[in-house]
This record gives sequence, structure tokens and C-alpha cells, in this order.
Amino acid sequence: MMMTRRGLLLGAGAFGLAACNNGIGSNGGAQIDARVAATENFLFTQYPGTQDLASRAAGVLYMPLMTEAGFGVGGAFGRGALRIQGVTVDYYSAAKGSFGLQIGAQQYAHALFFMDPGALENFRRSSGWAVSGDVRYATPEQGASIGKQSTELDPVIALVFGQQGLIAGATLSGVKYTRIIP
Repeated sequence: MMMTRRGLLLGAGAFGLAACNNGIGSNGGAQIDARVAATENFLFTQYPGTQDLASRAAGVLYMPLMTEAGFGVGGAFGRGALRIQGVTVDYYSAAKGSFGLQIGAQQYAHALFFMDPGALENFRRSSGWAVSGDVRYATPEQGASIGKQSTELDPVIALVFGQQGLIAGATLSGVKYTRIIP
């Protein structure tokens, strides 16, 4: 049996789509919700100050597991959910690309706290939202004590936590969030 390039590409494409496990009737939404609930519980337990932060936020996007790897050129991917008043309203994927002096791999979770209703609305209305200078990044230690003054100045606060692995270097990078249907 002879395999053509077209057949090989078609087979690889079909396999890639099947591997996504993103079909109609799948349990993708339930799986993401379970991971988001566990991540939120971990965050609030380990860093109690974040519970107050979440209660003052217009909405929170939780990305329970981001997997990142790089060797010169790098990337990361993860899926999560946007919660408003503790209820999931949308699902998102995050894709990150980076370029520069880097090597390693890591996994981590992050959460975007939308402190301004306008910032949340802008995020939800966009077809794809790229992180820019509007976002303030914090470490878990800072997240435990983020005060009212910082949240009044920053429309979106990104909190990265639960890092495992090691990636080192200096890079230029960007993250794009896209609404998905699990």
C-alpha cells in the first residue's frame, strides 16, 4: 500500500484534531471547571489575601495549568475559565510565544484579576486578547498582600503561582487569550 504526501498530511491533520478532545458532547467544560475549582481553592488556601482580591474583582480568569518550554524560541499553552461572581461564564485558551536567550521547561498556574468592569468588558468583547502593559504581574508572595491602593491603579492584575520546573533566560514574549468552546 502506497502512502502519498496528501494522505499523510490528511491523516496527521485528522489525528491532531482528534487529539484535541474538543468535540461536541465531550466533558471538556467539566474537566476545565474541576481544574479551575482546585486551582482557586489552592490559591485562596496558600495566599489568603487573594480571596479578598477576587471578591473585589469584576471577574477572574483562572488558567490552572500552563505548560511552557523553550530553547531559544519558546512557547506555552493552557486552558482555563473566566468566572464572574464565582460562576464560570466562558472558557479560554492561552498561547504564549517567546524569543530570546532561554532554556528549560516549567508548568505553572496563573490568574488574571479584572479590577475594572471596563477592562473585563474589553476582554470579553475581543476576539483574542493579548497581554500588554496594562497588566501588572505579581509573585505569589505579593499576591498574598496586594492592597487596595494597587488594585485601584491597575485594571488587570496577573498572578503567577504554583511553578514547577525551571526555565531561565531573558526573552521577549506575549500571551494571547482566545475564547473556546470545550
